[in-house]
Amino acid sequence: MEDRLIMSKRELERKTILEGVACGKLTLNDAAKRMRVSYRQARRINRRYKLESDAGLQHKNRGKQPHNVYSEEYRQEILDLYCKKYREFGPTFATEKLLEDDARQINAETLRLWLKQEGLWTRKRKRNVYRERRERRPDFVDLLQIDGSIHRWFADSEEKSCLLNMVDDATGVTLALLDTGETTRVLLTTFKKWIDTYGIPKAVYVDLKSVYVSPKHLKEKYDDDLLIQEGFSVFQQVCADLNIEIIRAYSPQAKGRVERKHGVFQDRFVKDIKLYNLKTIEEANRYLEEKFLDKINNKFAQAPEAMQDSHRDKSIYGDLDQIFCWRYRRQLKNDWTVQLQREYYQVDKLHEGLIAPGTKISIKRYLDGTMRFWHEGKELAYHALARKPIPPSQLKKYYVVKGHDPVARSQIAKRNKHRTPWSQFNPKWLKKAS
Repeated sequence: MEDRLIMSKRELERKTILEGVACGKLTLNDAAKRMRVSYRQARRINRRYKLESDAGLQHKNRGKQPHNVYSEEYRQEILDLYCKKYREFGPTFATEKLLEDDARQINAETLRLWLKQEGLWTRKRKRNVYRERRERRPDFVDLLQIDGSIHRWFADSEEKSCLLNMVDDATGVTLALLDTGETTRVLLTTFKKWIDTYGIPKAVYVDLKSVYVSPKHLKEKYDDDLLIQEGFSVFQQVCADLNIEIIRAYSPQAKGRVERKHGVFQDRFVKDIKLYNLKTIEEANRYLEEKFLDKINNKFAQAPEAMQDSHRDKSIYGDLDQIFCWRYRRQLKNDWTVQLQREYYQVDKLHEGLIAPGTKISIKRYLDGTMRFWHEGKELAYHALARKPIPPSQLKKYYVVKGHDPVARSQIAKRNKHRTPWSQFNPKWLKKAS
């Protein structure tokens, strides 16, 4: 095929222009303008065309490999690693893992072309319904979006777990924790970790699940030492104590930033769990805290519009453990006992001068599982009871009276057994027993 030349459309146009110069129909200055090059470059192109004819118009690198091209061995090594470890990964995420775990550097677009050529990846197009975009809040953190994602985070397990995610509306900074369900415990634990790390936000954006906001709307009742919000969720009570506004979202699209963050976690975090063979929630949370969250925040977070931090200092609220807890009110019975969730507790009587039976006391159950009893800001000592306490009016049924002779009582019972209901209504029972 030595007698054939491959020429581009631009090179064919230049051939036509230079033929006009050779025939005298165009000047070289006019030819330079038509070819969109300088006059000196037009002279060089014309001189090369005269010496080499059509071959002089061809690009000299045509048919040659670039100096920075990847070798075929390296290309095959990358594809083998992808098929072995990252088969379900997208090109962008796969290039990050190849560099992080295998020290193999490759451009994401190059890998995308290789995977398309081998039929290992195809682009998935999604057509979403148009919705009006809500602008981000200007400050960090004006608004904190909170939501839980129920998903099969462990590919080897059929059970679904919940990833509770908190995302700053202004920057996209995220904090997450994995648990068995979207419970009050994981919500309070994650929220307290956010406050310990960044401070107290102005407002939170949540959906209408009862773990966030109660469907009941009852009046607040005030006590001397505790604000009791009957019918309100524990999370609402915590936000009230910290002066945090709760904004309700009536659709998933309203809090779209945290919903989109769920998609990032369901893609990248699920693949990392499978890649690093994480089997338990504890291992997954350890990986989240030590590595994954930092990588996600560094990659996707952005600077706020206003360089101002809207968080409030947590130290002004004292011990946060006294706020992040379950709170109950119970009345002290005459025997100094209280009942809570089918368990019975005895308050030590060293507090006789402080409170009296019939007084209502406060019980707080903390995130670490411990409980403490309070009254007017003072802690009460107590201990758990193994069984339900016996009322004083029924004590004589359970304790032996002084002077009781069990042998004499047994003989009396034998003499009077014909008076029992069994004897009166079934006389044959006595004969069988004798």
